[in-house]
Amino acid sequence: MLRPLIEPGHPELSVRRQCELLGLSRASLYYQPAAGTEENLRLMRLIDREYTAHPFLGSRRLTQWLIERGEAVNRKRVQRLMRLMGLEAIYPKPKLSATRAGHRIYPYLLRNVSIQRPDQVWSTDITYVPLASGFMYLAAIIDWFSRYVLAWRLSNTLDGSFCLEMLDEALSRGRPEVFNTDQGVQFTAQAWTGRLEAAGVAVSMDGKGRCLDNVFVERLWRTVKYEDIYLWRYEAVPELQRGLGRYFPYYNEERLHQALDYRTPAAVYREGSASRRSAG
Repeated sequence: MLRPLIEPGHPELSVRRQCELLGLSRASLYYQPAAGTEENLRLMRLIDREYTAHPFLGSRRLTQWLIERGEAVNRKRVQRLMRLMGLEAIYPKPKLSATRAGHRIYPYLLRNVSIQRPDQVWSTDITYVPLASGFMYLAAIIDWFSRYVLAWRLSNTLDGSFCLEMLDEALSRGRPEVFNTDQGVQFTAQAWTGRLEAAGVAVSMDGKGRCLDNVFVERLWRTVKYEDIYLWRYEAVPELQRGLGRYFPYYNEERLHQALDYRTPAAVYREGSASRRSAG
């Protein structure tokens, strides 16, 4: 068990209030990182760094990359580790559009669409995050026009509940015209698509693989990992939660983006939203 950072019997502060002061979600206090053997965790950290740098790589080329560095691996093992890391569906598979019970695949709505305003298109994705003795999964929702991160969540499983919690937070702040995702089970589930449709949001799903269609989130992962996660090498979940709780406000409010003419995502998002309100 993780040693708790909270005093349940504190005479003045409730557990909820202590979590707020620490910048932690209450659930994350009790998360243990997903585990694996030391050897598998080492290989996963290598795969994560190379994939983050070159997200177009598949299991065949990653296997060869590892072998060239002296690792005794085969493609089957690399494929298994990539599935565990949530990297299985980078490219379309045979019968990818076939649906499961309760899972509908939506068309891709953004081909040749010009992104001109905040809240025109949001998207989301999930990435693997290494820890000293395990790993977590990180999800985030980003506005395509401004690169503004609207919400994020951590989980030690790929269960869709943490994505729904994140979606509810983002929708409490606004509504996109279109929400784009890959075809992962978290985002094809009726619980996810139903929330969007109930909010009047058009659902779009990648048709060519997330490396091409969800490029803004892929760039976000590269930025977060190189500027925060790889630098700090977090040991435990509460430490990771606090670190990302510092980083995402910095990313939104302070980090200047070349693609935004050296403005911050928050500035672009707010200016664009204000212009839309005044025009309306």
